[in-house]
Amino acid sequence: MVLTDRQQKDLHAGIYEYLVSQTGVAFEKAAEALKEADPVGCVLKEGGPAATPLLEKKWTAVPRLQKRVLELERQMAQSARMHGHRSASGNAGAGAALMRGASSAEDGSSVHLQRRLIPRPPAVHTLKGHSAVVCCVAVHPVFTVAVSGSEDGTIKVWDHESGDYVRTLKGHTNTVHSLAFTPTGSHLASSSSDLSIKLWDFSTYTCVRTLRGHDHTISAVKFIPSPLSDLTPSRTNGSSSAGEPSSSSGTGIDVATAGTAFLVSASRDRTVKFWDVETGFCDHTLADHGDWVRCLAVRDDDGSLLATAGNDQIVFVYDTKGDRKKICELRGHEHVVESVAFVTAATPAATLENGSAKAKSSAKADSANGGGAAGSAGGNKMEVIRDYLASGSRDKTVRLWSVSSSQCLAVFSYHENWVRSVLIHPSGNYVISAGDDRSIRVFDIKSNRCLRTLDAAHSHFVTSLAMHHELPIMVSGGVDTTVKCWNLD
Repeated sequence: MVLTDRQQKDLHAGIYEYLVSQTGVAFEKAAEALKEADPVGCVLKEGGPAATPLLEKKWTAVPRLQKRVLELERQMAQSARMHGHRSASGNAGAGAALMRGASSAEDGSSVHLQRRLIPRPPAVHTLKGHSAVVCCVAVHPVFTVAVSGSEDGTIKVWDHESGDYVRTLKGHTNTVHSLAFTPTGSHLASSSSDLSIKLWDFSTYTCVRTLRGHDHTISAVKFIPSPLSDLTPSRTNGSSSAGEPSSSSGTGIDVATAGTAFLVSASRDRTVKFWDVETGFCDHTLADHGDWVRCLAVRDDDGSLLATAGNDQIVFVYDTKGDRKKICELRGHEHVVESVAFVTAATPAATLENGSAKAKSSAKADSANGGGAAGSAGGNKMEVIRDYLASGSRDKTVRLWSVSSSQCLAVFSYHENWVRSVLIHPSGNYVISAGDDRSIRVFDIKSNRCLRTLDAAHSHFVTSLAMHHELPIMVSGGVDTTVKCWNLD
């Protein structure tokens, strides 16, 4: 007998209770027969059989537990996919792995050889809370946090890993068009149709400064990462403690803490303005565009290049240093340019934060590449990737440009409606776009084809995309008032 005497007694008691609770002569006879066979075990508790017999409870508990086990196994597999790219050297190794397109694991295992880390359906979370169109999204460079801006004038903070709502930032009186974090994630910038840019302390969620100077809707904002040479002295000399503003700061933002000295904004007043983060004053104004400047992008890894575009269908690229000269004009789109993007990458502040871990990761990467010619080839590829600029337009196309040659490298004509947002994958292998055809599409740069399509990614137009430079997560916003979080596989 497999069951012990105690287990056998409990089983008989459970069956007997179940039979007694049922109606019908057959059940009564079965109960009497069982009691005759085991008079000691077949005894009801005081008050007669329970409303739900014990046997029924245990019977339904089994599939519940099986379902829970399957759910936990799915979560474990999902967690493994999300964090499997991380090496023992920490986030620095993770960033290096993602930049290499997750081509190999630290131990040389083939497990990660085929991982491309591109978005896959379905969305892991659908975040609801806005009462109007979600116009923009951004992901925090350090924490598992995403933010969204809406036509309802609010900014909402979410945990993109758990899907939890965190809080709402209120201050704008009109549509929030753009959001951007400082390289260290210490502050958030937001721009609006109320003609203001607000700077938020992300540790206290309070607005520390409002910048005014544009004469029309402010379409986009972006921080310019300070180069490593500008960051190192401030941090090593301890000019200011983390989280404490410098004595000369007019915005309450310390440059060394934020990892940036300038904020750049684009507006419907046809201008692009550079703002000094410490003083809050406008430092420079560009006025080359002949119409609404809708979008801008800054090269994250060094902050040396700025791209702007808008209704005049031209993409301008500028040097962000010195007198901020125009480097080139990229022409080819036949309608309004809605979005531009350099490759998604870690900023110098993030590199400095990772310190020796980053150096170790780089050393391992060089070693894995065999050094010498192989290492040089890897370096050349990175230079090619850094030179990429993507643009999306209402002409339904996504274009990939080479900034150094001012040439269009590829045209992806797969969208069936306006393209509203583009980004370049951290590996430099893919361009990801979203548009008014409600889809998110992944384009393979090497093969010049559409690799994956997420049809009906939102139930209405998809307005914005944002991807983390290390973590395998992407978020999107739409006219359907939702924010969606997508895992990368």
